Amino acid sequence: MSSSQPQIYCSNLNCAAPLNDFGSSVCKSCQTPLIYRYLWAVGEAVLQIPVDSQVGGRYVVKAPQIWLDTQPGLQPDFPTAELPDALLPYLYLYPYRLHLPEVHGLCSKISDRPTEDCPTEEIFLLENVPLDNQGNLLPAIAQAWTQATAARQVYWLWQLLQLWNPLAEQGVSASLLAADNIRIEGWRVRLCQLFMDEALLAIEDEATLETPMLGLADLANVWLGWIDQAKPEIAASLEKLCQEMHEDDAEVGAIAAQLNQLLLEQTAQLPLRLQIASATDPGPQQDHNEDTCYPDFTKTVDTQANAEVFPRLLAVCDGIGGHEGGEVASQLAVQSLKLQIQALLAEVAIADSIVSPEVVAEQIEAIVRVMNDMIAAQNDMQGREARRRMGTTLIMALQLPQQVLLSTGQVAENSHELYLVNVGDSRAYWLTPRYCHQLTVDDDVAAREVRMGRSLYREALKRPDSGSLIQALGTRDSEFLRPSIQRLLLEEDGILLLCSDGLSDNGWVESSWLEIMGEVFRGKKPLSEAAQAWVDLANQNNGHDNVSVVLLDCHVSTPLPDVSFPGVRFSLNSDWSESSRELLQEATTVDEQIDSSVGKSKSINKLLWIGLILASLLIGSGLAIWFQVHRTSQPRQEQLTPKS
Repeated sequence: MSSSQPQIYCSNLNCAAPLNDFGSSVCKSCQTPLIYRYLWAVGEAVLQIPVDSQVGGRYVVKAPQIWLDTQPGLQPDFPTAELPDALLPYLYLYPYRLHLPEVHGLCSKISDRPTEDCPTEEIFLLENVPLDNQGNLLPAIAQAWTQATAARQVYWLWQLLQLWNPLAEQGVSASLLAADNIRIEGWRVRLCQLFMDEALLAIEDEATLETPMLGLADLANVWLGWIDQAKPEIAASLEKLCQEMHEDDAEVGAIAAQLNQLLLEQTAQLPLRLQIASATDPGPQQDHNEDTCYPDFTKTVDTQANAEVFPRLLAVCDGIGGHEGGEVASQLAVQSLKLQIQALLAEVAIADSIVSPEVVAEQIEAIVRVMNDMIAAQNDMQGREARRRMGTTLIMALQLPQQVLLSTGQVAENSHELYLVNVGDSRAYWLTPRYCHQLTVDDDVAAREVRMGRSLYREALKRPDSGSLIQALGTRDSEFLRPSIQRLLLEEDGILLLCSDGLSDNGWVESSWLEIMGEVFRGKKPLSEAAQAWVDLANQNNGHDNVSVVLLDCHVSTPLPDVSFPGVRFSLNSDWSESSRELLQEATTVDEQIDSSVGKSKSINKLLWIGLILASLLIGSGLAIWFQVHRTSQPRQEQLTPKS
């Protein structure tokens, strides 16, 4: 090890003069932007290594456990044998990467001449950690707590509670009990690392020969350290909740239901105004567009027919199967989605109490399965087998406007819930002037290898099939479909970006978000121009694929003009024959569009669309019964991240 001033290597492996002074922004030789990748080091030897030391000829210790990779263009070391047990929880919990770090790689060579002060123990390095661009830790939750609003304080606790069961299943729930391990980035809770429960508890009680377990009481004890500084309007409720968490029969589901009610009471008191924009393009190398997005402003948006779902529904579908398949599948998916979400929103609107996140998620999953089966039926009718079967990805966002009864007796009109649904590799991002958060996890081979505990992510990316999809709508029966469903709460100003991989490939969203959205945040560029700017960026830098972008600007502070459009609300109590005629009219229009693309007879597609309409109406009529049955049932823990 040495303590000389570090130099940063250019990530361009073909650069003729790759060494650059620390602090430079671009390579002085080839002008490639320099990457400053800060990692979190884990291992018993870590804290023994002095700050400013250079480790393994590559890493510089900037602060305890914070290492700078000076050669970011090179792969890290990977385990050469079976993965260590300490790494497995990180892999199994990969779907929770919005909150948890990921394993970057190993540092196998700490020193050429090991001493007692610097042993040769293998250290593993984490990425996606709560560090800023300069390698500084984000504030601990205790630091940020007093400055947060009541809604945000409850939201942070909600996220921690949703992580409790998944982490407990992997034996790392102790990670939620170390206050300094919990860091805050705006609305988002993040952890520095995972701690094994056995490190906190005695391994075995000699008298009972039983292994002690961590419980909700331990989590409540941590929360109580913050609650005495909670906002007055929530302090008493949180203290009462912590008391219930100390009871022997306390369950996560029951605690979550009460915390959810308190959370919605706080978020529902905020204003909410929505603006929406979209853009889609075949791309410079394609002669047709297999993407379908909703809303699509290149076409007429019928606000009368879609008043129930516009602007609360957003979707991007990236078709698979070529000109006579992919674009048909993506159109089928979007039209099916609109009809079914219309029925869901109508039933939620007339519900006499809050519909729980669990019930909403189950209904959305049922909707996605109907979409899948419609496309699968089309494949079967056309005799499409194996790779010839058409399909589509799905990234969908639904802003669910539930009414909330407040403690004052007033009724707030919108609970600020945002549901995200993902199948495939189309993505969702949350953008503000301060950060860009990728909200979804791709359904590809690389992610599967990590979730199964078989490989580190960067190692899995070396596979030639790493980006291949492992699921899409329509390619298989719905019993094999596992859509990822999560719920967010809109309690800060920000912009939701949905896009196909024609934009997200090669990290262009992460590297360009502030450049493109900065003037939108400052109110100097309309949202529609930003949507087109994203498409132009994708065409210039990726260009190999179709590209679609939908933007939802969410304001909870400075109200914007209401962009909702008056129209006929789809109600299950209205004249069913009239509603059916309206839906049949819309289906006929879409049917004609799809027939012109496929060149098939209209009879098959009409049968499919009639089946779709009937399925949608049946789903709608069944929602009221479903809500009534499930509203009084014991709530289950909500999944904060996708189902595995």
